[in-house]
Amino acid sequence: MEDSALLLSSLGGHDPRDNTTDSRPAESFLAKPTLSVKGLKVGLPREYFIPGMDGETEQAVRAAADWFQKNGAEIKEVSLPLTPSAIAVYYILATAEASANLARFDGVRYGRRAAHPKDVLDLYQRTREEGFGPEVKRRIILGTFVLSAGYTDAYYRKAQKVRGLIRQDFEKAFQDCDLLLTPTSPEPAFPLGERTQDPLKMYLADVFTISVNLAGTCGISLPCGFTKSNLPIGLQLIGPRFGEEKMLQAAHAYEQAHDFWQRTPPS
Repeated sequence: MEDSALLLSSLGGHDPRDNTTDSRPAESFLAKPTLSVKGLKVGLPREYFIPGMDGETEQAVRAAADWFQKNGAEIKEVSLPLTPSAIAVYYILATAEASANLARFDGVRYGRRAAHPKDVLDLYQRTREEGFGPEVKRRIILGTFVLSAGYTDAYYRKAQKVRGLIRQDFEKAFQDCDLLLTPTSPEPAFPLGERTQDPLKMYLADVFTISVNLAGTCGISLPCGFTKSNLPIGLQLIGPRFGEEKMLQAAHAYEQAHDFWQRTPPS
């Protein structure tokens, strides 16, 4: 957590060359370290503990919630009712943005350029064929589809409206809570390459993390244990917009009380 705080302190603040950055001045997130979670109100979203969730994952995350409670935090159940819609909304908006942003990689202005093209069309096609991998191509195709004539209202604009409602869910939850505590994923880490042939199954592993991006809040993932087969389990702490300081302090307190980073997984 100290490394994350150091990096965020360097990245934070207004960038005059980037109109998407906020005008707030940079903060030092290393200035106020704490090892206490006493007095924090921590919410457990009921929609993040779903039927079919891996049992060891749920057990480890609930054990983390118990640690917070035993150390002075107030644990309460909250609701984020539009959580099930987050996957659909995210992959409409993210692929649309990918399609629009990656259109500039055409071999003309910058980036990769195919060698010895026959004409401009051949340059475009071969540059993009050679320069993008299967997942990037998949997202470009889907994003182009949702932005195409006749589908923008049905998909993209509707997804933007639902995104606004997801943001409202989080704002309502943070009226009563300082932080939210959730699993990072409904299951432990899966082996490298296991789901490359099933993109939809791979996307579903993101169901608990993408809502944070849609809502514009802050979140951090940290280890909270291992399964019996030595696979790591992730815990996610979510803070309100510009609530990084309190989120990092709570994560740091939890990390210092456990040794998941240093410990050899159980054999």
